[in-house]
Amino acid sequence: MKKLAIYATAAIMAASPVLADLVIPSLSYRTGPYAANGIPFADGYEDYFTLLNERDGGIGGVPVRVVECETGYNTEKGVECYEATKGEGALVYQPLSTGITYQLIPKATADGIPIHSMGYGRTSAKNGKVFSNVFNYPANYWDGASIAVNHILDENGGDISGKKIALVYHNSAYGKEPIRTLEELSKKHGYTFTPIAVDHPGQEQKSQWLQIRRERPDYVLMWGWGVMNQVAIQEAANIRFPMDKFIGVWWSGSENDVLPAGDAANGYKSLAMHGTGTDYPLYADMKQYVLDAGKGAGAGDQAGTVLYSRGMYAAMLAHKAIQKAQEIHGVADITPAMMRDGMEALEVTEAGMADVGLPGFGPAFAVSCENHGGPGLGMVQQWDASTKTWSLITDMIESDKAVIDALVMEDSTAYAAENNIEAGCS
Repeated sequence: MKKLAIYATAAIMAASPVLADLVIPSLSYRTGPYAANGIPFADGYEDYFTLLNERDGGIGGVPVRVVECETGYNTEKGVECYEATKGEGALVYQPLSTGITYQLIPKATADGIPIHSMGYGRTSAKNGKVFSNVFNYPANYWDGASIAVNHILDENGGDISGKKIALVYHNSAYGKEPIRTLEELSKKHGYTFTPIAVDHPGQEQKSQWLQIRRERPDYVLMWGWGVMNQVAIQEAANIRFPMDKFIGVWWSGSENDVLPAGDAANGYKSLAMHGTGTDYPLYADMKQYVLDAGKGAGAGDQAGTVLYSRGMYAAMLAHKAIQKAQEIHGVADITPAMMRDGMEALEVTEAGMADVGLPGFGPAFAVSCENHGGPGLGMVQQWDASTKTWSLITDMIESDKAVIDALVMEDSTAYAAENNIEAGCS
């Protein structure tokens, strides 16, 4: 009888795996008008997890399974992808779309699944007392607007009173996010602010740039995505707007945005939330275990580009949050609720980034219930058309917390009232 019991136990163990996969959905867009930007991000996101599987056997001994679902950057399709994948044990969603993020906030919160809208989405989700399951670290759109203004202040000796700043923005929830912040900062610093909308997908901008030529702003900021960025940079060149006075948000600063304009894009600037390029130790392993092994998510030609790097960065932050959740709860095969706890207790240190082969890649920061948005730091990078490379031209710049935090509190408090949410930390 004892021998039979041993055989029965062995059969049960063989029939069911001890640990399930760590499921990470990828709401990607490899098709549609924004595919050129969606592809490198999706490749970087998946390749990072493939590296962990091939080199380390997963995270804490549990393999990662990336479940990719094509959204085409369409909000309705993004919601369909969420509904189709959430039942697989999805640990965290990275929607890569402000429109999709807005729709998923109530759904994911009700389902107990965290969202990481890294540098996009609803900015006031920084307030974890209201948005328990939404995280937007290391910085948000309002931080970005303030960082751009602070860079302009640095260039002008701290005084921009009387200057004119225009915003060319994608006419969507995404593009509209920085407007309120730039209006508040204009009151504080005395500049004139002009928002200029560009309709999806952004291929026609003649009238907008004629307005800019007529009004002659000192600086133009851009909240664009996809083909809109390419067209804007070319139109700016056509009217001879100085490229070093043209500053995009971090979603308007990839190789895709500047290469089509050739030499005319030289000197264009954008914000950056992390490093880029392949000069990091991680890439030796990425090459060995993933790219050269034929296990990459794409053709491997995007490695080291800005948006591939951003996908890797998002994956690295998820990796660190999974490790934190495993540490907190003492189990390797974590649940979405545990993942949320790991994200809220996340600490990204210089040593931690170096451990994964990305030393100094982004800012060191800690997350808390009160602050799901991180430190609100960013850098400025500039395009060199002769070498076809981005170079960081500033250290980390801090956003204006006095302005940003007040706006976050105002908006999140209103959201809590509208949705009957009792704000607080558990």
